[in-house]
Amino acid sequence: MPIITLPYDDLEQLTGTDKDTIIERIPMIGADIERIEEESIDIEFFPDRPDLYSVEGVARALRGFLDIEPGFCEYEVKPYTIEITKDEAIESVRPVLGCAVVRGVRFSSSSIKTLMDLQESLHWGLGRDRKKVSIGVHDLSKVQAPFRYIAADPDFSFVPLDFTEPMTMTEILEKHPKGTRFASILDGFDKYPLILDANDNVLSFPPIINGTLTMVTEETTDLLVDVTGLSNEVYTALNIVTTALAERGGEIEYVKVITADGEEEIPLDLSAKTRVLERSEIDGLIGMELPADEIVRQLNRMGFGAKELEDGRIEVQVPRYRADILDNPDIIEDIAVGYGFDKIPAVFPMNATVGKSHMLSDISADMREIMTGLGYLQVMPFTLTSERVHFEWMCREKTDDVTYVLHPISEDQTMVRTTILPNLMEILSMNQHRELPQRIFEAGDVVINGKNGLHLAGVSINAQANFTEVRELVEALMRERMVEYEVVESDDPAFMEGRRADIIVDGKKIGVMGELFPQVIVNFGLGQPVVGFEIDLL
Repeated sequence: MPIITLPYDDLEQLTGTDKDTIIERIPMIGADIERIEEESIDIEFFPDRPDLYSVEGVARALRGFLDIEPGFCEYEVKPYTIEITKDEAIESVRPVLGCAVVRGVRFSSSSIKTLMDLQESLHWGLGRDRKKVSIGVHDLSKVQAPFRYIAADPDFSFVPLDFTEPMTMTEILEKHPKGTRFASILDGFDKYPLILDANDNVLSFPPIINGTLTMVTEETTDLLVDVTGLSNEVYTALNIVTTALAERGGEIEYVKVITADGEEEIPLDLSAKTRVLERSEIDGLIGMELPADEIVRQLNRMGFGAKELEDGRIEVQVPRYRADILDNPDIIEDIAVGYGFDKIPAVFPMNATVGKSHMLSDISADMREIMTGLGYLQVMPFTLTSERVHFEWMCREKTDDVTYVLHPISEDQTMVRTTILPNLMEILSMNQHRELPQRIFEAGDVVINGKNGLHLAGVSINAQANFTEVRELVEALMRERMVEYEVVESDDPAFMEGRRADIIVDGKKIGVMGELFPQVIVNFGLGQPVVGFEIDLL
C-alpha cells in the first residue's frame, strides 16, 4: 500500500486546523500512521483510495470529516481555450487521452514534490506501473497550442527530462533510466506515442518521460495536464490531479480533444455521479438502523452530497475523483466509517458455522513440531529470490519451471523460488556472527510451473557436519511421518559427489539430501561444512 508523506505546514494551511487534531483523527478515515516526524507525517492509505495520495486530497477529506467543510466539493471548470488533436495511428498504440489546463497555481519546492509524488503513486495505484495510465504535467508557458498526440517514428529525437542532450526515442528506451525501466510497455510497437506543440516541441513521450522543456518549476503558474493510457482509469487520474491542483488555488479549464475523424471530445468531467440508497440496504449492511438525518450527516462528512427523498430513500452525489465507489455498498461503507465502527453494536451471527484447519496448515504444523523436536530452529525467508542466488550460487542449471516477477522492485527479487535450500543458505550467510552449530528449517511455499507447492528443507552448519548427520535427520523425520522411503545416488550439483542422495517414496523422487558442494558454501560466503535436505510434502 502506498505511503504518503504529508508536511504539517501544508496540511494545516489546507485543512484549517492544527497538526495535533490531524494526527489524532486521520486514522479514522481509513489510514494507518506509519511514522511521525518533526516536520511531516507518513500515512499508509489503502490502494482503493487514490484520491488520498496527496496532501491536497487528504486535506479535502479531513475538512469534511472534521465538519470544517462537509458535503460535496464542487469545482468550477471554465470553457476550453486549448485543443489537442489525436493522430489516427495512435489508436493502435495508446488510444485513451485526457487533458486539462490548470491556471494560477503557486508552487513551492515542497508542493512540486507533492505533485510529483502524486503522479508516481497514481502510476502505481491506478496505472499498473504506467501500463494502463501515465500522467504528464507541463509548464504551459514554455509551449504553444494547439497540441498534437501522434504515433512517431522511433528515430524522432528530443531532450528528455533530467538530460541536456537530444536523444532518439529508441536511445531513451535503451539508455535513459526511465526508458530502461518502462521500455517493456512499448514492446512490439513500431511507432511510439508523442505529444507535440504547434512548433513541434515535445511535451511528453508517454508513458516513458516528459521533455525537459516543460519541466515544472517554482516560477510555473499555468499547467497542462495530459493523461494517456488504455482504459477509463485515465479519466479518473485526470480528475484526481486537476482537483488536487484546484485545492492549491488553481482554476481548471477544459481541453478539447479532436479525434482523427473530426469528432470533438471533452474528457474532463467533474460533475457528480448520482446514486440512490434504499434504507433496507443501508440498515442491512451496517447492522443497525440510523436516522435519516444521521445518514445524511455522515455522508456529508465523508465528502458526498446527500439528501433524503420523500419516499425515505437517500440520494447521494458521488465525486468523480472517488475511484473506489463502484456500487451502493461502497457508499454504505463510508457511512459506517463516518459514524464510527466502534459505535456499531456487536452481535453474534445468525448462522453457526464450524471451521477447521486446512490440510496444508496441518501438514506444516506437523513438520514444525517434528523439526523443532529434532533441535532445529524455524525461519521464514522471502519467497521471492533471484536467478543468481537460486541457480548460480547453488551451482545448478537454470530450469524452465520458474515464475518471474513482471515488474521486480530490485535485482534480488526477480522470481518466485522453486526450492527452499537457497533461502536457508542466505540466512546462514547473514548469521555468521552467531555461534555454531546453527540448525534451521522452513516448511513453506514454492511455485513450480505456475503451481503452488509445499516443501520442507533444513540445513546444519558446524565443523563436524557430514552426510551421516543429515541421513540420521531424514531418517528420524520420515519415521515420525510414518513414511517408508529409500535412497539412491543423486546427481544434484548443489551437493558433493558420493555424499548426496535422492529420497524416493513409492518409486518417485520427493527430495534430496547431502553435504553441500564446497563451491556452493564459498558462493554464500560461508567457511564451515554445511549439510542439508529438501523434500516435497505433497
